[in-house]
Amino acid sequence: MSTRFRFVTLGLVVSLIVINYIDRSAVSYAVGPLEEAFGITTAQYGIISSVFSVGYMVAAFLSGPLVDRFGCRRVLLTAVVLFSITTALIPVAGSFAGLLVIRLLLGIGEAPAFPAATRTVSRWLPVRERGVALALCGGVAVSGSLLISGPLLTGLMDVIGWRGMFWTLAVFGVVWAVIATALLRDLPQESRRVNAAERELIASGQEAEAGSGRAPVRWRPLLTNRNLWVVAGGYFAWGFMFWGFMYWLPSFLSHAYGLSVKQAGAFSIAPWACGIVGALAGGVIVDRVYRRSPKIRSRFGVMGVALLLAGCSLVPLAIAPTLTVAVISISLGVGFGFVTGGIWWVASIDAAPDQPGSAAGFADAAFASSGIVAPSVMGFIVSSTGSFTSGFVVMAGLAVAGALLMLLVPRERTSSPEAATAATGV
Repeated sequence: MSTRFRFVTLGLVVSLIVINYIDRSAVSYAVGPLEEAFGITTAQYGIISSVFSVGYMVAAFLSGPLVDRFGCRRVLLTAVVLFSITTALIPVAGSFAGLLVIRLLLGIGEAPAFPAATRTVSRWLPVRERGVALALCGGVAVSGSLLISGPLLTGLMDVIGWRGMFWTLAVFGVVWAVIATALLRDLPQESRRVNAAERELIASGQEAEAGSGRAPVRWRPLLTNRNLWVVAGGYFAWGFMFWGFMYWLPSFLSHAYGLSVKQAGAFSIAPWACGIVGALAGGVIVDRVYRRSPKIRSRFGVMGVALLLAGCSLVPLAIAPTLTVAVISISLGVGFGFVTGGIWWVASIDAAPDQPGSAAGFADAAFASSGIVAPSVMGFIVSSTGSFTSGFVVMAGLAVAGALLMLLVPRERTSSPEAATAATGV
């Protein structure tokens, strides 16, 4: 009888992503205490937020090759230690400059999570199980963490104060590292908890990329891979919408409809709840579509249609909607967008099967770059026009452009499994 330890490994990755997103969002709940304790201004807080994305973008691009070279276990344990330490240092940063450095390091420390998740899923799960697994990593874990972070973080602040909140989050990371040290392995054959039947099941559902545990990065095929550039472009388009709503949704609801912060937070729950539904649906859909048509284009088709629906869902925001219509419109946009949540990683594996970590890092860097651009572009539009309307138009336009990119540009990989095996030397 086959063991099912691959799902324990998947659970470790999903739990890390939840910790990852709660850590990065924690500072937004401590803006007031940070400004009071360290004398920073609101503008400086905005810079601190952007610096996180800068560190994340650079490290995301570099962490993929590191994961491919050294394996996800070693890179992840190092990264968790780094972002746990930096989280614990936030309450004692002492100044704007100190916070700037700490947030930069936090972005660097959190960057390897998704490239490592992609590599882990590609090594531990057969192809037919990857869609749902990566939907859990890239969609459910992200939107779910944003759902629970508010009550969790504000509750911790009420009980142990804002400093205690950051220190508790650091402890979460350390506990995860201890558990992962005992349980997480790069390959199924390296774990004594996986029996022969499960190893055979995993191996029988793998493609040519699964044979090598660690390998040096081959940059030229990576940077000239057209499918990978399409994934990056589409991911940037979805990222602009994601980061735009993550940073500006409460402000939009307060500004446009006169809601209090608490009311805006309550209405903000609906989009992220729809994100969970969309992410789960996307994982199921892409797995079923791939079983019927095991081609790269089938995954791109699902992503393109989802982005197109996400962009079209935002159209009512351009015509002065009521609060109810606005919330429904945004919820649909986020929900359809999150259909793609985990498929970016599946598509990255498809595009560069012999370098899954590096491909994921490339795509994740594109997503992170949208996290730098979206908040500043939205802020500039709002300050210039006094309205969010033009910003929503940009969101919708990028989503439609990304959809067309996914639907019209990709081409099939023509190399055979044997050729891929020869290219990777396995």
